[in-house]
Amino acid sequence: MTSPSAPPRSKPPPSTSPSTPLADLWSEAWMLALAACGAFALIDAWAPPQDLPWKLLDLRLPMGAATAAKIRALDLPPTATAAEVETGTTRCITLLRQAGVAVERAPDRDDGGFCVVQGAVRLTGGDLTPLDPSGVAMRCPMAARLLLWDREVVRPAAREIMGAEAVRIDNLGTYACRRVYGSADTAARPSQHARANALDVAGVRFSDGRRTTLAADWDGQGPSGAAGAAFLRRLRDGGCRLFGNVLTPDYNAAHRDHFHLDAAGRGVCARRRN
Repeated sequence: MTSPSAPPRSKPPPSTSPSTPLADLWSEAWMLALAACGAFALIDAWAPPQDLPWKLLDLRLPMGAATAAKIRALDLPPTATAAEVETGTTRCITLLRQAGVAVERAPDRDDGGFCVVQGAVRLTGGDLTPLDPSGVAMRCPMAARLLLWDREVVRPAAREIMGAEAVRIDNLGTYACRRVYGSADTAARPSQHARANALDVAGVRFSDGRRTTLAADWDGQGPSGAAGAAFLRRLRDGGCRLFGNVLTPDYNAAHRDHFHLDAAGRGVCARRRN
Protein backbone atom coordinates (compact mmCIF):
# COMPACT_ATOMS: atom_id res chain seq x y z
CA MET A 1 0.00 0.00 0.00
CA THR A 2 1.46 3.22 -1.10
CA SER A 3 1.38 6.34 1.01
CA PRO A 4 -0.30 9.35 -0.51
CA SER A 5 2.20 11.74 -2.12
CA ALA A 6 2.91 14.99 -0.30
CA PRO A 7 1.54 18.12 -1.93
CA PRO A 8 4.16 20.02 -3.91
CA ARG A 9 5.86 22.74 -1.97
CA SER A 10 5.43 26.25 -3.33
CA LYS A 11 8.60 28.26 -3.87
CA PRO A 12 9.08 31.08 -1.46
CA PRO A 13 8.87 34.57 -3.02
CA PRO A 14 12.24 36.07 -3.83
CA SER A 15 13.61 38.00 -0.95
CA THR A 16 13.69 41.78 -1.35
CA SER A 17 15.56 44.24 0.76
CA PRO A 18 13.21 46.64 2.42
CA SER A 19 13.50 50.26 1.23
CA THR A 20 15.34 52.54 3.63
CA PRO A 21 14.93 56.28 4.10
CA LEU A 22 18.59 56.78 3.16
CA ALA A 23 18.19 54.89 -0.11
CA ASP A 24 15.09 56.88 -0.96
CA LEU A 25 16.93 60.10 -0.20
CA TRP A 26 19.83 59.18 -2.49
CA SER A 27 17.42 58.24 -5.27
CA GLU A 28 15.61 61.55 -5.01
CA ALA A 29 18.91 63.43 -4.91
CA TRP A 30 20.08 61.75 -8.13
CA MET A 31 16.79 62.53 -9.84
CA LEU A 32 17.03 66.17 -8.80
CA ALA A 33 20.66 66.35 -9.93
CA LEU A 34 19.78 64.92 -13.34
CA ALA A 35 16.87 67.34 -13.69
CA ALA A 36 19.11 70.26 -12.70
CA CYS A 37 21.76 69.21 -15.24
CA GLY A 38 19.11 69.04 -17.94
CA ALA A 39 17.74 72.46 -17.05
CA PHE A 40 21.23 73.96 -16.99
CA ALA A 41 22.00 72.50 -20.42
CA LEU A 42 18.81 73.99 -21.86
CA ILE A 43 19.45 77.40 -20.32
CA ASP A 44 23.08 77.37 -21.42
CA ALA A 45 22.09 76.49 -24.99
CA TRP A 46 19.10 78.78 -25.47
CA ALA A 47 19.27 81.78 -23.10
CA PRO A 48 20.99 84.96 -24.37
CA PRO A 49 24.63 84.93 -23.20
CA GLN A 50 24.33 88.44 -21.80
CA ASP A 51 21.79 87.07 -19.30
CA LEU A 52 24.04 84.25 -18.07
CA PRO A 53 26.67 85.09 -15.43
CA TRP A 54 28.94 82.19 -16.42
CA LYS A 55 29.26 83.39 -20.04
CA LEU A 56 32.16 85.70 -20.91
CA LEU A 57 31.48 89.42 -21.24
CA ASP A 58 31.01 90.56 -24.83
CA LEU A 59 30.51 94.30 -25.30
CA ARG A 60 29.10 93.70 -28.79
CA LEU A 61 25.96 92.22 -27.25
CA PRO A 62 22.99 94.18 -25.88
CA MET A 63 22.75 94.76 -22.15
CA GLY A 64 21.38 91.75 -20.31
CA ALA A 65 20.57 90.61 -16.80
CA ALA A 66 24.21 89.71 -16.08
CA THR A 67 25.97 92.51 -17.99
CA ALA A 68 26.46 94.91 -15.07
CA ALA A 69 27.89 92.15 -12.86
CA LYS A 70 30.29 91.06 -15.58
CA ILE A 71 31.58 94.61 -15.98
CA ARG A 72 31.99 94.90 -12.21
CA ALA A 73 34.29 91.88 -12.44
CA LEU A 74 36.64 94.05 -14.55
CA ASP A 75 37.06 96.59 -11.74
CA LEU A 76 40.49 96.66 -10.13
CA PRO A 77 40.77 96.60 -6.34
CA PRO A 78 42.85 99.39 -4.76
CA THR A 79 45.38 96.75 -3.69
CA ALA A 80 46.01 95.49 -7.24
CA THR A 81 49.66 95.05 -8.13
CA ALA A 82 51.19 96.63 -11.21
CA ALA A 83 51.07 93.27 -12.98
CA GLU A 84 47.41 92.79 -12.08
CA VAL A 85 46.60 96.29 -13.32
CA GLU A 86 48.22 95.62 -16.68
CA THR A 87 46.64 92.20 -17.09
CA GLY A 88 43.16 93.45 -16.21
CA THR A 89 43.45 96.59 -18.32
CA THR A 90 44.72 94.66 -21.34
CA ARG A 91 41.71 92.36 -21.11
CA CYS A 92 39.34 95.33 -20.85
CA ILE A 93 40.97 97.09 -23.83
CA THR A 94 40.61 93.90 -25.88
CA LEU A 95 36.88 93.79 -25.13
CA LEU A 96 36.47 97.42 -26.19
CA ARG A 97 38.38 96.88 -29.43
CA GLN A 98 36.35 93.78 -30.22
CA ALA A 99 33.28 95.99 -29.89
CA GLY A 100 34.60 98.29 -32.60
CA VAL A 101 35.99 101.07 -30.42
CA ALA A 102 39.37 102.76 -30.88
CA VAL A 103 40.98 102.91 -27.45
CA GLU A 104 44.49 103.60 -26.19
CA ARG A 105 46.23 103.10 -22.89
CA ALA A 106 46.60 106.35 -20.96
CA PRO A 107 49.20 107.07 -18.29
CA ASP A 108 48.20 106.10 -14.77
CA ARG A 109 48.79 108.68 -12.07
CA ASP A 110 49.42 108.93 -8.36
CA ASP A 111 48.88 112.38 -6.87
CA GLY A 112 49.17 111.10 -3.35
CA GLY A 113 46.65 109.87 -0.82
CA PHE A 114 43.42 108.68 -2.38
CA CYS A 115 44.10 110.35 -5.74
CA VAL A 116 45.34 107.30 -7.64
CA VAL A 117 44.30 106.31 -11.16
CA GLN A 118 44.92 102.72 -12.26
CA GLY A 119 44.19 101.17 -15.64
CA ALA A 120 43.45 104.44 -17.44
CA VAL A 121 42.39 104.53 -21.10
CA ARG A 122 41.20 107.04 -23.70
CA LEU A 123 38.41 106.37 -26.17
CA THR A 124 39.71 107.83 -29.42
CA GLY A 125 37.16 106.82 -32.07
CA GLY A 126 35.32 103.97 -33.65
CA ASP A 127 31.70 102.99 -33.13
CA LEU A 128 30.67 105.36 -30.35
CA THR A 129 29.35 108.89 -29.94
CA PRO A 130 32.41 111.12 -29.44
CA LEU A 131 32.99 112.93 -26.17
CA ASP A 132 33.48 116.69 -26.26
CA PRO A 133 36.02 117.66 -25.06
CA SER A 134 37.76 114.54 -26.31
CA GLY A 135 40.81 112.82 -24.91
CA VAL A 136 39.60 112.51 -21.32
CA ALA A 137 41.16 109.57 -19.50
CA MET A 138 39.15 107.17 -17.36
CA ARG A 139 39.49 103.73 -15.83
CA CYS A 140 38.86 101.06 -18.43
CA PRO A 141 35.78 99.46 -16.83
CA MET A 142 34.22 102.93 -16.67
CA ALA A 143 34.86 103.22 -20.43
CA ALA A 144 33.10 99.88 -20.96
CA ARG A 145 30.05 101.18 -19.08
CA LEU A 146 30.10 104.37 -21.09
CA LEU A 147 30.22 102.44 -24.37
CA LEU A 148 27.12 100.40 -23.49
CA TRP A 149 25.29 103.47 -22.17
CA ASP A 150 25.96 105.22 -25.48
CA ARG A 151 24.84 102.28 -27.64
CA GLU A 152 21.95 100.98 -25.58
CA VAL A 153 20.57 104.24 -24.15
CA VAL A 154 21.84 107.49 -25.68
CA ARG A 155 21.60 106.60 -29.37
CA PRO A 156 18.18 104.90 -29.26
CA ALA A 157 16.75 107.69 -27.11
CA ALA A 158 18.05 110.32 -29.54
CA ARG A 159 16.32 108.61 -32.46
CA GLU A 160 13.06 107.79 -30.68
CA ILE A 161 12.54 110.98 -28.69
CA MET A 162 14.53 113.68 -30.49
CA GLY A 163 14.18 112.32 -34.04
CA ALA A 164 17.88 112.77 -34.77
CA GLU A 165 21.25 111.08 -34.27
CA ALA A 166 23.43 111.84 -31.26
CA VAL A 167 26.72 113.27 -32.57
CA ARG A 168 28.47 114.59 -29.43
CA ILE A 169 28.27 113.98 -25.68
CA ASP A 170 29.30 117.16 -23.88
CA ASN A 171 31.24 116.39 -20.72
CA LEU A 172 32.85 118.24 -17.82
CA GLY A 173 35.70 115.79 -17.31
CA THR A 174 36.64 112.65 -15.45
CA TYR A 175 39.61 113.23 -13.11
CA ALA A 176 39.76 115.62 -10.19
CA CYS A 177 41.80 115.05 -7.03
CA ARG A 178 39.13 115.91 -4.47
CA ARG A 179 36.58 114.65 -2.00
CA VAL A 180 32.85 114.59 -2.77
CA TYR A 181 31.51 118.06 -3.68
CA GLY A 182 35.05 119.43 -3.26
CA SER A 183 34.71 119.23 0.51
CA ALA A 184 37.70 120.24 2.62
CA ASP A 185 36.48 118.02 5.45
CA THR A 186 38.96 115.16 5.83
CA ALA A 187 36.11 112.97 7.07
CA ALA A 188 34.29 113.30 3.74
CA ARG A 189 34.70 110.34 1.42
CA PRO A 190 36.88 110.62 -1.70
CA SER A 191 35.09 111.37 -4.94
CA GLN A 192 35.12 108.75 -7.69
CA HIS A 193 36.63 111.53 -9.78
CA ALA A 194 39.80 111.13 -7.70
CA ARG A 195 40.24 107.74 -9.41
CA ALA A 196 39.05 108.85 -12.89
CA ASN A 197 36.16 106.50 -12.22
CA ALA A 198 33.44 109.01 -13.08
CA LEU A 199 32.26 111.20 -15.93
CA ASP A 200 30.17 114.37 -15.71
CA VAL A 201 27.82 114.72 -18.70
CA ALA A 202 26.41 118.18 -19.44
CA GLY A 203 24.33 117.45 -22.53
CA VAL A 204 24.07 115.91 -25.99
CA ARG A 205 24.33 117.42 -29.49
CA PHE A 206 22.28 116.09 -32.41
CA SER A 207 22.73 115.69 -36.14
CA ASP A 208 20.17 118.43 -36.89
CA GLY A 209 22.16 121.05 -34.98
CA ARG A 210 20.10 121.00 -31.78
CA ARG A 211 21.60 120.58 -28.33
CA THR A 212 19.97 119.35 -25.16
CA THR A 213 21.58 120.33 -21.84
CA LEU A 214 20.73 119.53 -18.27
CA ALA A 215 21.16 123.18 -17.27
CA ALA A 216 18.47 124.35 -19.71
CA ASP A 217 16.24 121.35 -20.42
CA TRP A 218 15.93 119.23 -17.29
CA ASP A 219 12.70 120.91 -16.19
CA GLY A 220 11.18 120.81 -19.70
CA GLN A 221 11.13 124.61 -20.04
CA GLY A 222 14.24 124.96 -22.21
CA PRO A 223 14.80 125.10 -25.97
CA SER A 224 14.18 121.35 -26.36
CA GLY A 225 10.88 121.51 -24.49
CA ALA A 226 9.20 118.42 -23.10
CA ALA A 227 11.10 116.18 -25.54
CA GLY A 228 14.41 117.32 -24.10
CA ALA A 229 13.29 116.54 -20.56
CA ALA A 230 12.00 113.11 -21.61
CA PHE A 231 15.28 112.42 -23.41
CA LEU A 232 17.36 113.32 -20.37
CA ARG A 233 15.26 111.14 -18.11
CA ARG A 234 15.69 108.22 -20.48
CA LEU A 235 19.45 108.74 -20.18
CA ARG A 236 19.19 108.77 -16.40
CA ASP A 237 17.06 105.64 -16.20
CA GLY A 238 19.26 103.72 -18.62
CA GLY A 239 22.36 104.82 -16.74
CA CYS A 240 20.98 103.34 -13.54
CA ARG A 241 21.33 99.88 -15.12
CA LEU A 242 25.08 100.32 -15.61
CA PHE A 243 26.59 102.88 -13.27
CA GLY A 244 26.99 102.76 -9.50
CA ASN A 245 25.81 106.36 -9.06
CA VAL A 246 23.69 108.47 -11.40
CA LEU A 247 23.30 111.92 -9.85
CA THR A 248 21.07 114.53 -11.49
CA PRO A 249 19.74 118.05 -10.85
CA ASP A 250 17.12 116.41 -8.63
CA TYR A 251 19.85 115.13 -6.31
CA ASN A 252 21.31 118.46 -5.20
CA ALA A 253 22.36 121.88 -6.45
CA ALA A 254 25.91 120.69 -7.16
CA HIS A 255 24.51 118.63 -10.06
CA ARG A 256 22.16 121.28 -11.43
CA ASP A 257 23.91 121.26 -14.83
CA HIS A 258 25.16 117.70 -15.31
CA PHE A 259 24.78 113.98 -14.76
CA HIS A 260 27.41 112.47 -12.52
CA LEU A 261 27.98 108.90 -13.74
CA ASP A 262 30.43 106.70 -11.87
CA ALA A 263 31.49 103.10 -11.45
CA ALA A 264 31.30 102.87 -7.66
CA GLY A 265 30.40 99.45 -6.33
CA ARG A 266 27.04 100.71 -5.14
CA GLY A 267 25.28 104.02 -4.85
CA VAL A 268 22.11 105.85 -5.80
CA CYS A 269 20.07 106.60 -8.87
CA ALA A 270 18.68 110.09 -8.32
CA ARG A 271 15.15 110.06 -9.63
CA ARG A 272 12.62 112.85 -9.42
CA ARG A 273 11.06 113.03 -5.94
CA ASN A 274 7.39 113.91 -6.39
